Amino acid sequence: MQIADDIRETHGKNCIRIMRDLYITNSLSRKKEIFKPINEGHVGLYVCGPTVYGDAHLGHARPGVTYDVFVKLLKHLGYKVRYVRNITDVGHLEHDADEGEDKIAKKARLEQLEPMEVVQRCTLAYHEAMRMLNVAPPSIEPRASGHIIEQIDLVKKILDAGYAYESNGSIYFDVLKYDKDHKYGILSGRTLDEVKEGTRDLDGQQDKRASYDFALWKKASPEHIMRWPSPWSDGFPGWHLECSAMSEKYLGKEFDIHGGGMDLLFPHHECEIAQNTASRGCGGVKYWMHNNMITIEGKKMGKSLGNFITLPELFAGRHEKLAQAYTPMTVRFFILQAHYRGTLDFSNEALQAAEKGLRRINQAAKDLRALASASGVQSAPALAYGEFVSAVAPAVVDASNAEVRALAEGVYEALCDDLNTPVALSHIFDAVRIINTVKDKKMTLDTSDYQALVNLFDNIVAGVLGLCDEEGAEGSKAVKTIDGLVNMVLEQRKAAKAAKDWATSDRIRDDLKALGVQIKDTKDGTEWTLE
Repeated sequence: MQIADDIRETHGKNCIRIMRDLYITNSLSRKKEIFKPINEGHVGLYVCGPTVYGDAHLGHARPGVTYDVFVKLLKHLGYKVRYVRNITDVGHLEHDADEGEDKIAKKARLEQLEPMEVVQRCTLAYHEAMRMLNVAPPSIEPRASGHIIEQIDLVKKILDAGYAYESNGSIYFDVLKYDKDHKYGILSGRTLDEVKEGTRDLDGQQDKRASYDFALWKKASPEHIMRWPSPWSDGFPGWHLECSAMSEKYLGKEFDIHGGGMDLLFPHHECEIAQNTASRGCGGVKYWMHNNMITIEGKKMGKSLGNFITLPELFAGRHEKLAQAYTPMTVRFFILQAHYRGTLDFSNEALQAAEKGLRRINQAAKDLRALASASGVQSAPALAYGEFVSAVAPAVVDASNAEVRALAEGVYEALCDDLNTPVALSHIFDAVRIINTVKDKKMTLDTSDYQALVNLFDNIVAGVLGLCDEEGAEGSKAVKTIDGLVNMVLEQRKAAKAAKDWATSDRIRDDLKALGVQIKDTKDGTEWTLE
């Protein structure tokens, strides 16, 4: 498989060496498995993207960040990656059903816009939210509406194979017939009886042979705006169809990994497997990965439930459930503090804790740069948005200090163990502790130790985890202004102390603390940090 995605490499052009084993939990086998790509050194990854009919919310941030970290890890391990993340802009009906109004068309009707105006506006807003979260763009981002021909061809193949039927201009997948030959429910573990019990009876389903059959092509009603000609009717593709069609076009009949939210496992991904098998003769995907949900008050956060917080609201602090605004990197860090397969419940307390933890890491990174530079070890330039780490992960971390070596190895082991970001972060906080100890002159490191720590912060913290210093990256002017103002006030405090004016000295210290500026007197002068 030829990969169109560019990556800066330190190894030979035709010799891809992967130095570390990677384990991922495969939802299909329900086991943690060692990752073995279909084509050595290359990874094909498809992830279900958003249905664009509103602002991106916190629930969209989790898969965005999760698979961004996963792609960055794969590249750092030495793989070439083609990452496909789709945009659903047609066919996704209300309640994820086969009947009802198209979500985008409904939004367009309510706002008196063309559906593609809604799509364009919401897609641009989604991209901007992902940029702010430092989620790199995928290699390819196909839209469902741009692949109608491929979807019609896929319906024809499924019809020819005998696993679909026409009814009044619509085409439905024959789940019962498929189940007899292949077994429907292998991903979710559901039997056909369980699927039948969980299927709701909705208006308009009389065209189906069975309630659990799903639409491949829907005949459009006269008022339906989004419609295309087909051999069966003017209509639109079923929601499940687009991912089967687009993943095959860009990644082939069989590819390595399909990712998405846990809420998509059934029926969406289950239906994909059935479509793939019926049309290709194979399930099409070797490993299935699913991230869990972000919940709010114990319930899934989502637009359809009306309990969501949009990312613009989160970044600006404009929502009744928000105690304050939270920066994009705070949100990213908050997401990484939980394993991607575990639930993550929203709370102001959790976000505020993430804010403090991230500030500690950023301060340690600054201190490390200064300490390492004094020992002749330089940090790499900050990565631009969408840029990936050029260095390939080492087979073994080289450091003289056993503690430094162990924590750096611990980070790699955690990330390669099913993307265990919370454990990786715990080791990074061990590094923060060591940096602070060295800064306080209670510990010494040699050049190899500094290099190992610099590599850890450059390649993992900034590179793989994508935790950039917002103050240093986008707020440099503000940082310089704050730095100048605080230092000016500290000079006044220094003068007060020299004059033995302890009351003024203490008042300045207390006033700065009230503003979130923590100062520390050392034998080399006064240091300050933002709380």
